[in-house]
Amino acid sequence: MDVTLIGIHWVYLLFIGLIIGFLVMRRDTTTVCMAGIFLLGLLATSSVSSAVSGIFTSFIYAIKELLGTILIISIIVAMSRVLLASGINETMVSPFTKLMRGPTMAYWTIGIVMVVISTFFWPSPGVALIGAVLLPAAIRVGLPPLAVAMAMNLFGHGIALSGDFVIQGAPKLTADAAGLPVKSVLEASIPLVLVMGVVTTVVAFWMMRRDMERGLLTMSTGLAKNDDRSSFHVTRIPLSPVAKTTLAILIPLLFVIDVIMLFQLNLQGGEATALIGGTAAIILIVVTLLTHRKQALEQTTSYLVDGFLFGFKVFGPVIPIAAFFYLGDSAFFEIFGKTLPAASHGIVNDLGLALAHSVPLHPAIGAITLTIVGAITGLDGSGFSGISLAGSIASLFGAAIGGGTDTLTALGQVAAIWVGGGTLIPWALIPAAAICGVSPFELARRNLVPVIIGLTVTTLVAMLLLLL
Repeated sequence: MDVTLIGIHWVYLLFIGLIIGFLVMRRDTTTVCMAGIFLLGLLATSSVSSAVSGIFTSFIYAIKELLGTILIISIIVAMSRVLLASGINETMVSPFTKLMRGPTMAYWTIGIVMVVISTFFWPSPGVALIGAVLLPAAIRVGLPPLAVAMAMNLFGHGIALSGDFVIQGAPKLTADAAGLPVKSVLEASIPLVLVMGVVTTVVAFWMMRRDMERGLLTMSTGLAKNDDRSSFHVTRIPLSPVAKTTLAILIPLLFVIDVIMLFQLNLQGGEATALIGGTAAIILIVVTLLTHRKQALEQTTSYLVDGFLFGFKVFGPVIPIAAFFYLGDSAFFEIFGKTLPAASHGIVNDLGLALAHSVPLHPAIGAITLTIVGAITGLDGSGFSGISLAGSIASLFGAAIGGGTDTLTALGQVAAIWVGGGTLIPWALIPAAAICGVSPFELARRNLVPVIIGLTVTTLVAMLLLLL
Protein backbone atom coordinates (compact mmCIF):
# COMPACT_ATOMS: atom_id res chain seq x y z
CA MET A 1 0.00 0.00 0.00
CA ASP A 2 1.38 3.41 -0.98
CA VAL A 3 1.86 5.91 1.81
CA THR A 4 1.73 9.66 1.28
CA LEU A 5 3.98 11.60 3.65
CA ILE A 6 3.19 15.26 4.22
CA GLY A 7 4.80 18.01 6.24
CA ILE A 8 3.28 16.75 9.50
CA HIS A 9 5.13 13.44 9.15
CA TRP A 10 8.47 15.13 8.54
CA VAL A 11 8.02 17.55 11.45
CA TYR A 12 7.20 14.64 13.76
CA LEU A 13 10.32 12.79 12.56
CA LEU A 14 12.43 15.94 12.96
CA PHE A 15 11.34 16.35 16.56
CA ILE A 16 12.07 12.70 17.35
CA GLY A 17 15.62 13.41 16.18
CA LEU A 18 15.76 16.59 18.27
CA ILE A 19 14.52 14.76 21.36
CA ILE A 20 17.18 12.07 20.96
CA GLY A 21 19.83 14.77 20.46
CA PHE A 22 18.82 16.66 23.58
CA LEU A 23 18.77 13.44 25.60
CA VAL A 24 22.31 12.62 24.46
CA MET A 25 23.37 16.08 25.65
CA ARG A 26 21.58 15.38 28.96
CA ARG A 27 19.23 18.29 28.46
CA ASP A 28 15.55 18.35 29.35
CA THR A 29 13.19 17.63 26.46
CA THR A 30 9.92 19.04 27.83
CA THR A 31 10.20 22.32 25.92
CA VAL A 32 11.16 20.50 22.72
CA CYS A 33 8.07 18.28 22.99
CA MET A 34 5.79 21.26 23.60
CA ALA A 35 7.27 23.03 20.58
CA GLY A 36 6.68 19.89 18.52
CA ILE A 37 3.04 19.68 19.61
CA PHE A 38 2.53 23.34 18.66
CA LEU A 39 4.08 22.95 15.20
CA LEU A 40 2.14 19.77 14.48
CA GLY A 41 -1.07 21.54 15.49
CA LEU A 42 -0.21 24.56 13.37
CA LEU A 43 0.42 22.40 10.31
CA ALA A 44 -2.71 20.36 10.91
CA THR A 45 -5.14 23.22 11.50
CA SER A 46 -3.42 26.33 10.03
CA SER A 47 -4.68 28.10 13.16
CA VAL A 48 -2.45 29.57 15.87
CA SER A 49 -5.23 29.39 18.44
CA SER A 50 -5.92 25.72 17.67
CA ALA A 51 -2.21 24.92 17.85
CA VAL A 52 -1.91 26.67 21.23
CA SER A 53 -5.01 24.90 22.49
CA GLY A 54 -3.59 21.62 21.19
CA ILE A 55 -0.73 21.83 23.69
CA PHE A 56 -3.13 21.89 26.62
CA THR A 57 -5.50 19.37 25.07
CA SER A 58 -2.66 16.93 24.42
CA PHE A 59 -1.62 17.27 28.09
CA ILE A 60 -5.16 16.38 29.13
CA TYR A 61 -5.09 13.38 26.82
CA ALA A 62 -1.76 12.21 28.27
CA ILE A 63 -2.94 12.69 31.85
CA LYS A 64 -6.11 10.70 31.15
CA GLU A 65 -4.01 7.89 29.72
CA LEU A 66 -1.50 7.97 32.59
CA LEU A 67 -3.82 8.77 35.47
CA GLY A 68 -4.28 5.15 36.55
CA THR A 69 -0.52 4.65 36.67
CA ILE A 70 0.05 7.88 38.60
CA LEU A 71 -2.66 7.01 41.11
CA ILE A 72 -1.47 3.45 41.76
CA ILE A 73 2.09 4.59 42.41
CA SER A 74 0.89 7.42 44.65
CA ILE A 75 -1.26 5.07 46.74
CA ILE A 76 1.52 2.48 46.98
CA VAL A 77 3.95 5.14 48.25
CA ALA A 78 1.35 6.41 50.74
CA MET A 79 0.88 2.88 52.04
CA SER A 80 4.63 2.31 52.30
CA ARG A 81 4.98 5.37 54.52
CA VAL A 82 2.51 4.10 57.10
CA LEU A 83 4.18 0.67 57.01
CA LEU A 84 7.46 2.40 57.82
CA ALA A 85 5.93 4.51 60.57
CA SER A 86 4.25 1.54 62.21
CA GLY A 87 7.29 -0.75 62.03
CA ILE A 88 5.37 -3.39 60.06
CA ASN A 89 8.04 -3.31 57.35
CA GLU A 90 10.68 -4.48 59.83
CA THR A 91 8.55 -7.44 60.84
CA MET A 92 7.82 -8.27 57.18
CA VAL A 93 11.47 -8.58 56.19
CA SER A 94 13.07 -9.68 59.48
CA PRO A 95 12.72 -13.45 58.74
CA PHE A 96 15.01 -13.01 55.76
CA THR A 97 17.84 -11.78 57.99
CA LYS A 98 18.20 -15.36 59.25
CA LEU A 99 19.21 -16.42 55.74
CA MET A 100 22.18 -14.04 55.76
CA ARG A 101 25.00 -16.31 56.86
CA GLY A 102 27.69 -14.72 54.73
CA PRO A 103 28.24 -12.10 52.01
CA THR A 104 27.02 -14.40 49.24
CA MET A 105 23.73 -15.29 50.93
CA ALA A 106 23.29 -11.64 51.98
CA TYR A 107 23.64 -10.39 48.38
CA TRP A 108 21.14 -12.85 46.91
CA THR A 109 18.72 -12.61 49.84
CA ILE A 110 18.59 -8.82 49.59
CA GLY A 111 18.17 -9.09 45.84
CA ILE A 112 15.32 -11.57 45.93
CA VAL A 113 13.50 -9.70 48.70
CA MET A 114 13.98 -6.46 46.77
CA VAL A 115 12.43 -7.97 43.62
CA VAL A 116 9.40 -9.20 45.54
CA ILE A 117 8.87 -5.97 47.47
CA SER A 118 9.50 -3.76 44.44
CA THR A 119 7.08 -5.74 42.30
CA PHE A 120 4.23 -4.71 44.59
CA PHE A 121 5.48 -1.49 46.20
CA TRP A 122 7.79 -0.05 43.50
CA PRO A 123 11.57 0.21 44.04
CA SER A 124 11.98 3.60 45.76
CA PRO A 125 9.48 2.81 48.54
CA GLY A 126 10.87 -0.74 48.55
CA VAL A 127 14.35 0.57 49.33
CA ALA A 128 12.99 2.39 52.35
CA LEU A 129 10.87 -0.57 53.42
CA ILE A 130 13.68 -3.12 53.55
CA GLY A 131 16.87 -1.06 53.75
CA ALA A 132 16.64 -0.16 57.43
CA VAL A 133 16.41 -3.84 58.42
CA LEU A 134 18.50 -5.73 55.89
CA LEU A 135 21.40 -3.27 55.64
CA PRO A 136 22.64 -3.76 59.24
CA ALA A 137 22.16 -7.53 58.95
CA ALA A 138 24.16 -7.66 55.71
CA ILE A 139 26.99 -5.57 57.14
CA ARG A 140 27.19 -7.88 60.17
CA VAL A 141 27.95 -10.86 57.89
CA GLY A 142 30.57 -8.98 55.90
CA LEU A 143 28.73 -7.51 52.88
CA PRO A 144 29.95 -3.93 52.30
CA PRO A 145 27.34 -1.12 52.13
CA LEU A 146 28.23 -0.47 48.48
CA ALA A 147 27.47 -4.11 47.61
CA VAL A 148 24.16 -3.85 49.51
CA ALA A 149 23.27 -0.79 47.44
CA MET A 150 24.18 -2.67 44.25
CA ALA A 151 21.93 -5.58 45.15
CA MET A 152 18.98 -3.36 46.07
CA ASN A 153 19.52 -1.26 42.99
CA LEU A 154 20.00 -3.95 40.34
CA PHE A 155 17.21 -6.18 41.57
CA GLY A 156 14.75 -3.39 42.39
CA HIS A 157 15.27 -0.53 39.95
CA GLY A 158 16.56 -3.00 37.36
CA ILE A 159 14.68 -6.30 37.28
CA ALA A 160 11.45 -5.37 39.05
CA LEU A 161 11.00 -1.94 37.46
CA SER A 162 11.93 -2.94 33.91
CA GLY A 163 9.27 -5.66 33.96
CA ASP A 164 6.72 -3.89 36.16
CA PHE A 165 4.45 -6.90 35.80
CA VAL A 166 1.97 -6.02 38.57
CA ILE A 167 1.58 -2.23 38.61
CA GLN A 168 2.22 -2.11 34.83
CA GLY A 169 3.26 1.54 34.63
CA ALA A 170 6.17 0.97 32.22
CA PRO A 171 4.40 -1.43 29.81
CA LYS A 172 1.38 0.89 29.76
CA LEU A 173 3.52 3.76 28.45
CA THR A 174 5.44 1.74 25.87
CA ALA A 175 2.39 -0.21 24.71
CA ASP A 176 0.35 2.95 24.17
CA ALA A 177 3.14 4.61 22.20
CA ALA A 178 3.57 1.48 20.06
CA GLY A 179 -0.16 1.06 19.51
CA LEU A 180 -0.17 -2.37 21.16
CA PRO A 181 -2.21 -3.94 23.96
CA VAL A 182 -0.40 -3.95 27.31
CA LYS A 183 -0.66 -7.74 27.48
CA SER A 184 1.45 -8.25 24.36
CA VAL A 185 4.27 -6.05 25.69
CA LEU A 186 4.15 -7.79 29.06
CA GLU A 187 4.44 -11.21 27.45
CA ALA A 188 7.23 -10.13 25.10
CA SER A 189 9.20 -8.57 27.97
CA ILE A 190 9.33 -11.73 30.13
CA PRO A 191 12.32 -13.43 28.40
CA LEU A 192 14.16 -10.13 27.99
CA VAL A 193 13.68 -9.11 31.63
CA LEU A 194 14.83 -12.55 32.80
CA VAL A 195 17.93 -12.59 30.59
CA MET A 196 18.86 -9.02 31.51
CA GLY A 197 18.29 -9.67 35.20
CA VAL A 198 20.22 -12.95 35.40
CA VAL A 199 23.21 -11.76 33.36
CA THR A 200 23.55 -8.42 35.10
CA THR A 201 23.19 -9.64 38.68
CA VAL A 202 25.48 -12.64 38.16
CA VAL A 203 28.19 -10.47 36.56
CA ALA A 204 27.82 -7.91 39.36
CA PHE A 205 28.10 -10.68 41.98
CA TRP A 206 31.22 -12.14 40.35
CA MET A 207 32.88 -8.72 40.18
CA MET A 208 31.87 -8.01 43.79
CA ARG A 209 33.43 -11.27 45.09
CA ARG A 210 36.58 -10.70 43.01
CA ASP A 211 37.07 -7.18 44.34
CA MET A 212 36.37 -8.24 47.93
CA GLU A 213 39.07 -10.91 47.68
CA ARG A 214 41.51 -8.36 46.23
CA GLY A 215 40.68 -5.82 48.91
CA LEU A 216 39.23 -3.38 46.38
CA LEU A 217 35.75 -3.52 47.92
CA THR A 218 35.68 -3.04 51.68
CA MET A 219 33.30 -1.75 54.34
CA SER A 220 34.48 1.81 53.65
CA THR A 221 34.49 1.71 49.84
CA GLY A 222 32.29 4.35 48.28
CA LEU A 223 30.90 5.76 51.52
CA ALA A 224 29.28 9.16 51.03
CA LYS A 225 30.84 12.13 52.78
CA ASN A 226 27.45 13.17 54.10
CA ASP A 227 25.25 10.27 55.07
CA ASP A 228 21.92 11.92 54.33
CA ARG A 229 18.93 9.66 54.81
CA SER A 230 16.43 12.40 55.48
CA SER A 231 14.38 11.35 52.44
CA PHE A 232 13.45 8.15 54.22
CA HIS A 233 12.70 9.59 57.65
CA VAL A 234 9.23 9.16 59.06
CA THR A 235 7.91 9.62 62.56
CA ARG A 236 7.89 6.19 64.17
CA ILE A 237 4.69 5.18 65.95
CA PRO A 238 5.17 1.44 66.44
CA LEU A 239 2.32 -1.01 66.88
CA SER A 240 2.27 -3.80 69.42
CA PRO A 241 4.33 -6.90 68.50
CA VAL A 242 1.17 -9.00 68.01
CA ALA A 243 -0.42 -6.40 65.70
CA LYS A 244 2.79 -6.01 63.68
CA THR A 245 3.22 -9.74 63.24
CA THR A 246 -0.41 -10.22 62.23
CA LEU A 247 -0.32 -7.41 59.68
CA ALA A 248 3.12 -8.43 58.38
CA ILE A 249 1.60 -11.80 57.45
CA LEU A 250 -1.75 -10.48 56.25
CA ILE A 251 -0.50 -7.69 53.94
CA PRO A 252 1.72 -9.88 51.69
CA LEU A 253 -1.03 -12.50 51.71
CA LEU A 254 -3.52 -9.96 50.36
CA PHE A 255 -1.22 -9.07 47.49
CA VAL A 256 -0.60 -12.75 46.73
CA ILE A 257 -4.38 -13.21 46.54
CA ASP A 258 -4.49 -10.25 44.15
CA VAL A 259 -1.91 -11.88 41.89
CA ILE A 260 -3.88 -15.14 41.89
CA MET A 261 -7.02 -13.20 40.97
CA LEU A 262 -5.18 -11.44 38.15
CA PHE A 263 -4.48 -14.81 36.53
CA GLN A 264 -7.80 -16.47 37.32
CA LEU A 265 -9.91 -13.52 36.14
CA ASN A 266 -7.49 -12.65 33.31
CA LEU A 267 -7.18 -9.05 34.51
CA GLN A 268 -4.77 -6.84 32.57
CA GLY A 269 -3.88 -3.17 32.34
CA GLY A 270 -6.34 -0.86 34.09
CA GLU A 271 -8.30 -3.68 35.71
CA ALA A 272 -5.15 -5.14 37.25
CA THR A 273 -4.04 -1.70 38.41
CA ALA A 274 -7.41 -1.04 40.00
CA LEU A 275 -7.30 -4.28 42.01
CA ILE A 276 -3.79 -3.63 43.33
CA GLY A 277 -4.57 0.03 44.01
CA GLY A 278 -7.80 -0.72 45.85
CA THR A 279 -6.02 -3.29 48.02
CA ALA A 280 -3.25 -0.80 48.83
CA ALA A 281 -5.83 1.88 49.73
CA ILE A 282 -7.63 -0.47 52.13
CA ILE A 283 -4.32 -1.46 53.75
CA LEU A 284 -3.42 2.24 54.10
CA ILE A 285 -6.71 3.02 55.87
CA VAL A 286 -6.66 -0.01 58.19
CA VAL A 287 -3.02 0.37 59.24
CA THR A 288 -3.44 4.11 59.77
CA LEU A 289 -6.50 3.52 61.95
CA LEU A 290 -4.61 0.99 64.04
CA THR A 291 -1.46 3.09 64.25
CA HIS A 292 -2.68 6.66 64.71
CA ARG A 293 -6.10 6.00 66.29
CA LYS A 294 -7.59 9.44 67.10
CA GLN A 295 -5.49 11.19 64.45
CA ALA A 296 -6.14 8.49 61.85
CA LEU A 297 -8.43 10.59 59.64
CA GLU A 298 -5.94 13.41 59.34
CA GLN A 299 -2.95 11.09 58.99
CA THR A 300 -4.59 9.13 56.17
CA THR A 301 -4.92 12.36 54.22
CA SER A 302 -1.33 13.28 55.06
CA TYR A 303 -0.01 9.96 53.78
CA LEU A 304 -2.06 10.30 50.60
CA VAL A 305 -0.75 13.81 50.01
CA ASP A 306 2.82 12.53 50.41
CA GLY A 307 2.04 9.77 47.95
CA PHE A 308 0.54 12.14 45.38
CA LEU A 309 3.50 14.49 45.71
CA PHE A 310 5.80 11.59 44.90
CA GLY A 311 3.64 10.33 42.04
CA PHE A 312 3.34 13.67 40.29
CA LYS A 313 6.99 14.49 40.92
CA VAL A 314 7.95 11.28 39.09
CA PHE A 315 5.43 11.69 36.26
CA GLY A 316 5.45 15.49 35.96
CA PRO A 317 8.24 15.47 33.35
CA VAL A 318 6.61 12.50 31.59
CA ILE A 319 3.30 14.20 30.73
CA PRO A 320 4.53 16.66 28.03
CA ILE A 321 6.77 14.00 26.50
CA ALA A 322 4.04 11.36 26.47
CA ALA A 323 1.65 13.96 25.02
CA PHE A 324 3.95 14.43 22.03
CA PHE A 325 4.35 10.73 21.36
CA TYR A 326 0.66 9.99 21.78
CA LEU A 327 0.17 12.28 18.77
CA GLY A 328 2.00 9.67 16.71
CA ASP A 329 -1.05 7.42 16.99
CA SER A 330 -4.81 7.91 17.36
CA ALA A 331 -4.48 10.91 19.68
CA PHE A 332 -3.65 13.08 16.68
CA PHE A 333 -7.08 12.49 15.13
CA GLU A 334 -8.84 13.09 18.46
CA ILE A 335 -7.03 16.38 19.13
CA PHE A 336 -6.55 17.87 15.65
CA GLY A 337 -9.18 16.04 13.60
CA LYS A 338 -8.82 14.08 10.36
CA THR A 339 -6.12 16.30 8.86
CA LEU A 340 -3.78 13.54 7.70
CA PRO A 341 -4.17 11.87 4.27
CA ALA A 342 -7.33 9.78 3.90
CA ALA A 343 -5.43 6.45 3.91
CA SER A 344 -3.36 7.38 6.98
CA HIS A 345 -3.27 5.08 10.00
CA GLY A 346 -1.41 7.55 12.18
CA ILE A 347 1.91 9.36 11.87
CA VAL A 348 4.10 6.56 13.20
CA ASN A 349 2.41 3.84 11.16
CA ASP A 350 2.74 5.95 8.02
CA LEU A 351 6.44 6.51 8.67
CA GLY A 352 6.96 2.80 9.33
CA LEU A 353 5.29 1.79 6.08
CA ALA A 354 7.26 4.39 4.14
CA LEU A 355 10.48 3.13 5.70
CA ALA A 356 9.58 -0.46 4.82
CA HIS A 357 9.08 0.54 1.18
CA SER A 358 12.32 2.48 0.92
CA VAL A 359 14.88 0.79 3.17
CA PRO A 360 15.13 -2.99 3.68
CA LEU A 361 15.70 -3.34 7.41
CA HIS A 362 16.98 -6.43 9.20
CA PRO A 363 15.65 -7.48 12.62
CA ALA A 364 19.19 -7.25 14.03
CA ILE A 365 19.37 -3.58 13.06
CA GLY A 366 16.00 -2.98 14.68
CA ALA A 367 17.08 -4.65 17.93
CA ILE A 368 20.35 -2.72 18.16
CA THR A 369 18.55 0.53 17.36
CA LEU A 370 15.92 0.00 20.07
CA THR A 371 18.56 -0.81 22.69
CA ILE A 372 20.46 2.36 21.81
CA VAL A 373 17.30 4.48 21.72
CA GLY A 374 16.13 3.05 25.04
CA ALA A 375 19.50 3.69 26.65
CA ILE A 376 19.60 7.25 25.32
CA THR A 377 16.12 8.02 26.59
CA GLY A 378 17.23 6.87 30.03
CA LEU A 379 19.99 9.46 30.21
CA ASP A 380 17.66 11.97 31.83
CA GLY A 381 17.62 9.79 34.95
CA SER A 382 13.91 9.10 34.90
CA GLY A 383 13.66 5.90 32.91
CA PHE A 384 10.00 6.67 32.26
CA SER A 385 10.12 10.00 30.47
CA GLY A 386 11.54 8.51 27.26
CA ILE A 387 10.00 5.06 26.99
CA SER A 388 7.17 6.49 24.92
CA LEU A 389 9.82 7.31 22.33
CA ALA A 390 11.06 3.72 22.47
CA GLY A 391 7.52 2.46 21.90
CA SER A 392 6.98 4.85 19.03
CA ILE A 393 10.20 3.87 17.26
CA ALA A 394 9.49 0.18 17.90
CA SER A 395 6.19 0.62 16.10
CA LEU A 396 7.99 2.27 13.19
CA PHE A 397 10.63 -0.49 12.93
CA GLY A 398 8.07 -3.24 13.48
CA ALA A 399 6.10 -2.01 10.50
CA ALA A 400 9.29 -1.79 8.47
CA ILE A 401 10.49 -5.35 9.15
CA GLY A 402 7.00 -6.86 9.06
CA GLY A 403 6.51 -7.82 12.71
CA GLY A 404 8.18 -8.09 16.09
CA THR A 405 6.84 -4.76 17.35
CA ASP A 406 6.09 -6.24 20.78
CA THR A 407 9.63 -7.60 21.20
CA LEU A 408 11.21 -4.35 20.01
CA THR A 409 8.95 -2.35 22.33
CA ALA A 410 9.87 -4.55 25.30
CA LEU A 411 13.58 -4.27 24.43
CA GLY A 412 13.42 -0.47 24.34
CA GLN A 413 11.57 -0.49 27.65
CA VAL A 414 14.15 -2.75 29.31
CA ALA A 415 17.08 -0.64 28.06
CA ALA A 416 15.47 2.65 29.11
CA ILE A 417 14.54 1.47 32.60
CA TRP A 418 17.88 -0.18 33.33
CA VAL A 419 19.83 2.91 32.26
CA GLY A 420 17.56 5.66 33.55
CA GLY A 421 15.34 3.98 36.11
CA GLY A 422 18.03 3.89 38.73
CA THR A 423 21.06 1.72 37.90
CA LEU A 424 23.43 3.95 35.90
CA ILE A 425 22.47 7.62 36.12
CA PRO A 426 23.82 9.02 39.42
CA TRP A 427 20.85 11.25 40.25
CA ALA A 428 18.52 8.29 39.75
CA LEU A 429 20.51 6.18 42.21
CA ILE A 430 19.87 8.42 45.21
CA PRO A 431 17.28 6.22 47.03
CA ALA A 432 19.53 3.15 47.28
CA ALA A 433 22.70 5.21 47.76
CA ALA A 434 21.13 7.32 50.52
CA ILE A 435 19.76 4.43 52.55
CA CYS A 436 23.16 2.67 52.39
CA GLY A 437 25.19 5.83 52.95
CA VAL A 438 27.31 5.43 49.80
CA SER A 439 28.14 7.76 46.92
CA PRO A 440 25.66 7.52 44.03
CA PHE A 441 28.53 8.17 41.61
CA GLU A 442 30.53 5.22 42.96
CA LEU A 443 27.40 3.07 42.82
CA ALA A 444 26.85 4.05 39.17
CA ARG A 445 30.48 3.22 38.37
CA ARG A 446 30.11 -0.22 39.94
CA ASN A 447 26.92 -0.93 38.01
CA LEU A 448 28.28 0.18 34.63
CA VAL A 449 30.04 -2.99 33.40
CA PRO A 450 27.36 -5.48 34.54
CA VAL A 451 24.58 -3.40 32.95
CA ILE A 452 26.44 -2.97 29.64
CA ILE A 453 27.13 -6.73 29.47
CA GLY A 454 23.49 -7.42 30.33
CA LEU A 455 22.20 -5.09 27.62
CA THR A 456 24.51 -6.69 25.05
CA VAL A 457 23.34 -10.23 25.82
CA THR A 458 19.69 -9.15 26.00
CA THR A 459 19.95 -7.47 22.60
CA LEU A 460 21.37 -10.68 21.11
CA VAL A 461 18.48 -12.66 22.61
CA ALA A 462 16.01 -10.14 21.15
CA MET A 463 17.62 -10.61 17.72
CA LEU A 464 17.09 -14.37 17.97
CA LEU A 465 13.45 -13.88 19.01
CA LEU A 466 12.87 -11.56 16.05
CA LEU A 467 14.42 -14.05 13.64
CA LEU A 468 12.40 -17.02 14.87
